[in-house]
Amino acid sequence: MELQFYAIIIGRTTFRWLPKSRIQVNNLSVIPLVAANGVEPDYLTLDEALARGNVRVTETSEAGDVPELRLENLGEQPVLLLDGEELVGAKQNRVLNLTILAPAKSTITIPVSCVEAGRWSHTSPEFSTKGRAFYAAGRARKADQVTASLRTSGTRHSRQGEVWEDIAAKSRRMESYSDTAAMECLYEDYQDQVEEYLKAIEVVEGQAGAVFAINGQIRGMELFDFSVTFRKLMPKLLRSYALDAIDEQDGSANSSPPDVMRFLSAVAAADGSEHPAVGVGDDIRCQPWRAKRRLVDPSSREAALFSRRALRQRENKVGLRTRRPVIWEPSTEQQRACEVVA
Repeated sequence: MELQFYAIIIGRTTFRWLPKSRIQVNNLSVIPLVAANGVEPDYLTLDEALARGNVRVTETSEAGDVPELRLENLGEQPVLLLDGEELVGAKQNRVLNLTILAPAKSTITIPVSCVEAGRWSHTSPEFSTKGRAFYAAGRARKADQVTASLRTSGTRHSRQGEVWEDIAAKSRRMESYSDTAAMECLYEDYQDQVEEYLKAIEVVEGQAGAVFAINGQIRGMELFDFSVTFRKLMPKLLRSYALDAIDEQDGSANSSPPDVMRFLSAVAAADGSEHPAVGVGDDIRCQPWRAKRRLVDPSSREAALFSRRALRQRENKVGLRTRRPVIWEPSTEQQRACEVVA
């Protein structure tokens, strides 16, 4: 039996995925990415930090400011905030504009986008999380807007009006109505269907990421430096893709395996630009495939890359390092490998 695998090397960790391990649920395909890395990370996720009382996320002032929030890390460990992670409460619900590693014992201003256009009044003094992230299609378009903002003005803003219209259009398609035009209503209305995906797709041993495809097209590649981190964040990520998969169910699901090799080869040819990060690390944006990377020495924590298709439809994410990746593809060996080398 042919043992075929692909590999990505990020920092000091090698990630592998087996095409035959692909999980298909309705029109959503998930291919696990696994790594021999059982070490505990030196940072907390946002959910963990909030549960321990180590982090406070609030409006920047009593008046508030839509595109920015205040994060105070009271703990002794850095805190990982995921691009698109939803923050609920205060004057209106927001999502993070990019992935941030907030330093220990620090207070920083974090860039966000509003996902609740019809409310501007306090429901709580601080923000909390509800196990959700911006649905994958919205995350891709928002990320492209943030990239444009970084390159033109050095800021990290989305185009807020387009974010609201994106949510409104999806709500119309899915016949989901909210008094405050809140994205959370989509998740609440489709909760039972979304949770069916979580029941059907389990995290495998050593899994540190996954490739997601809808109707046979790659929409996202989520990859982390530790399998522990991915296991903690997988429910949020899977819900974001499941909601898009439900939105695109039309009875003609394409179960063909996604062409991951071709996708990564395109990434290898992309040029990039480097920008100061919020918190620890650097922010790398690449074109034409718009790869986005979170760099934290000595290795990446989380990173994302976006295809042109993703900007029209859904997001593609993967972790990378500073130098342009190198693709190696033996043409005669049974064991074909694709390495993105740091």
